[in-house]
Amino acid sequence: MNALSYVHGASNKPLIGQTIGHHFDAACAQHAEREALVVRHQNVRLSYAALRLKVDALACGLRRLGLQPGERIGIWSQNNMEWALTQFATAKAGLVLVNINPAYRRSELEYALNKVGCRALILSPSFKSSDYLEMLADLAPELGHCEPGLLRAHKLPSLEIVIRLGSGHTPGMLNFDSLCTPPSRDELAELEELGERLQFDDPINIQFTSGTTGNPKGATLSHHNILNNGYFVGEAIRLQPGDRVCIPVPLYHCFGMVMGNLGCLTHGATMVYPAEAFEPLAVLQTLAEEKCTASYGVPTMFIAQLDHPEFARFDLSSLRTGIMAGSPCPIEVMKRVIDKMHMSQVTIAYGMTETSPVSFQSATDDSIERRVSTVGRVQPHCEVKIVDSDGRIVPRGTPGELCTRGYSVMLGYWGDEAKSAEAIDKAGWMHTGDIATLDEEGFCNIVGRSKDMVIRGGENIYPREIEEFLYRHPKVLDVQVVGVPDKKYGEELCAWIIVREGERLTEDEVRAFCQGQIAHYKIPRYICFVDSFPMTVTGKIQKFQIREKMKQTLGLDEAATA
Repeated sequence: MNALSYVHGASNKPLIGQTIGHHFDAACAQHAEREALVVRHQNVRLSYAALRLKVDALACGLRRLGLQPGERIGIWSQNNMEWALTQFATAKAGLVLVNINPAYRRSELEYALNKVGCRALILSPSFKSSDYLEMLADLAPELGHCEPGLLRAHKLPSLEIVIRLGSGHTPGMLNFDSLCTPPSRDELAELEELGERLQFDDPINIQFTSGTTGNPKGATLSHHNILNNGYFVGEAIRLQPGDRVCIPVPLYHCFGMVMGNLGCLTHGATMVYPAEAFEPLAVLQTLAEEKCTASYGVPTMFIAQLDHPEFARFDLSSLRTGIMAGSPCPIEVMKRVIDKMHMSQVTIAYGMTETSPVSFQSATDDSIERRVSTVGRVQPHCEVKIVDSDGRIVPRGTPGELCTRGYSVMLGYWGDEAKSAEAIDKAGWMHTGDIATLDEEGFCNIVGRSKDMVIRGGENIYPREIEEFLYRHPKVLDVQVVGVPDKKYGEELCAWIIVREGERLTEDEVRAFCQGQIAHYKIPRYICFVDSFPMTVTGKIQKFQIREKMKQTLGLDEAATA
């Protein structure tokens, strides 16, 4: 009888049975003099001891506002010191941090804040082409004439407290720095007492993932989920005290805040932010000047660094390890990263937000062939099975849906028991929707997706969300969105639109309709106006035929990927 596609991550390293706050305090004491956080664009350098002082001050400042454990506080910002402080301070104060994508626009922000009932929001004034203050003022004009901390907004009924970054003053908003005044002894004692009451299974973080129904779902993660995943991801790349990890990936995503920040915290390593967003030259300068030993990124980030005209002038010999994840890794890119960037121990990781995120990861001593052709083996303390459409475990080497179970599986989708039950079955298995195979040695290969998710440059996009938005356009009768291959981003969006009879619609009109309402990466690159969609006899639209037609029309080839 063939071996079945089931593996579990047996390990002699125990799970961490602490809250993030307890672990943070212990790490700061153990590594007090080591550098904890370097933020290049803000000229910030903090030791672990200094980081704790700032985090405790912010945690007390948030409690001073009357925020109670379990309440939700959003953060809408690019990478910076304040993001890191907020991550650790909210954990210590027992608040649920709600990560809001910096690319979100008005309708997405409104949905996110209301879906999880955010009582407070920390926001940057602006980022790139996004004026966050203007967008929030559009949604909550009441800010212009309310006392800071006492917002009552018609469109955002749960939001009371708005905290802005920077030195400017905005009516109705508090300033972040004003919350960071040195706390009193009593406040610190109360914070410590609260820490004794918090439990590691408490929810601590909500991250939005796009859903096939069109609206994002709030994956709710606990201390136990993300602290342990950060630790074991760091173990897989052999992080150790004194390592310096370049984190150019966004902090709002698990890659930045879990694999990056918590991976460093649990190993006494240094978190290094090269810029407020990815910029290849800034990363190269940071790697060389900070003598980083590890670097993280999605494949497109590594491609941009390798292809930068000034790449050769940087000494990257301090690099040893790192992680490439977020989308399929082109084989040649992996080989160039190992050869040209000295990252001989670089690993591939696979997972999803709902599993904190990593379920599979290659090992630093796996052969290059294994590291470029699979996503590695199951993470410690996780179980994985591959099942057929009837839920039966398939033999090794047979494709099926990947399901995972263990400490890393989310608590559920916030406020959505039905969707949670669809994702996590009664036996505790998270159904990923990804089609995978397991070989005889337990290495996993992701061979496809049962859902029609598109991964563009590491961003997960569900076409249904874009379709439902485009349906709002008065001239659109019907629309189908698919992913098509792209050399730079892996995939790009393509929209096929049927225009209402008697109307005329242009590509520019469609893009203008999207601008400022949905994130830039969700705006289709290719827009085609058609009379009909390919369908089955039963009337089911065949998206794969749309994709194939566009590949032929545009002359696109599938990139060779791991």
